[in-house]
Amino acid sequence: QVQLVESGGGSVQAGGSLKLSCAASGGIEDCVLGWSRQAGGKERELLSTINRFGATTYSSSLKGRFHVSRDNSKAKVYLQMNNLQADDTAVYYCRADCLGGSPITYWGEGTQVTVS
Repeated sequence: QVQLVESGGGSVQAGGSLKLSCAASGGIEDCVLGWSRQAGGKERELLSTINRFGATTYSSSLKGRFHVSRDNSKAKVYLQMNNLQADDTAVYYCRADCLGGSPITYWGEGTQVTVS
């Protein structure tokens, strides 16, 4: 059972930066880690993923403003967010897409990011 705990959310002015962290436990060696977000009244949106070898994917909507990284030794994944804008306001969720007997996605509880 994988557990994910996000931190680093908060309020920031437009143009500012935040770095989110996610601590994972329960065995993530075979998991692709990443981040999604959900703004009020909208569907949850996949932002970025990173596998254990460091290969990454990004949503084209981010336009190069966000950067995902992973520290396998600490079982952590990070999301550096730059030049934040008002429409980045959302709850940000850490995710782990894990292979194994049956593929399963685990979610953290989310951290609020508010850009004004």
